Amino acid sequence: MSNAMAEYEADTELLERKVYLGLREGDLDAQDVVALACELLDWFHDTDAVLEVVERNPAEVSPAEMTALARRMLDDVGFDPGFDLAPERLETLRAALRIVARDLPTRGIEGEPEIEILEDCFPVGAGVRLAGGERLSWGGPVLPNMCDHPTMALTSLAVLIQESLLEWTWQVWPVCPRHDLGVHGSERDGAAVWWCPGEGGHVLAPVGELARAFGRRHPK
Repeated sequence: MSNAMAEYEADTELLERKVYLGLREGDLDAQDVVALACELLDWFHDTDAVLEVVERNPAEVSPAEMTALARRMLDDVGFDPGFDLAPERLETLRAALRIVARDLPTRGIEGEPEIEILEDCFPVGAGVRLAGGERLSWGGPVLPNMCDHPTMALTSLAVLIQESLLEWTWQVWPVCPRHDLGVHGSERDGAAVWWCPGEGGHVLAPVGELARAFGRRHPK
């Protein structure tokens, strides 16, 4: 990567973050929006929102219009605030882990797992660290934008844990006791479930409720 491109990416990311935080905190600075638009235009990101910001006098743009234009620009460039600028995503993921962790004893895994931010991945995502120290991140981490909805976060986390355990142990889990088939984390009718493909497909259990499906009680 050339020095010019590296500088552009650093400057643009800084402005994107400032604009995002301004939107989030309700104190958007119009000059930051204009500076971002100019930076993007210099590198041929000539979207409608960018052109409108550059061509109009900021003093004649209402705060509501500037807010809408700023949101459109961030959407146009695919800006993602990650976990650091949107910490509620991480809280959503931790809540999801508390649910899926209830299923781990059916695989013989005890202890409290933790979410681990994988700074060595690009883009930065999250994996799971088991109480015994094993890292589960096979197939790629859970990305921040997967945590904007609790069901998506729970489904993504269940899939990551399941695939990582399969790669680590070479044993299928969970298995439908009725069909002797491996089930998969899936979103069905707005809920995260363990889905069995047997007989046209059916829900074995909601994620977090495997113990009941196997006729066991949740550990206290």
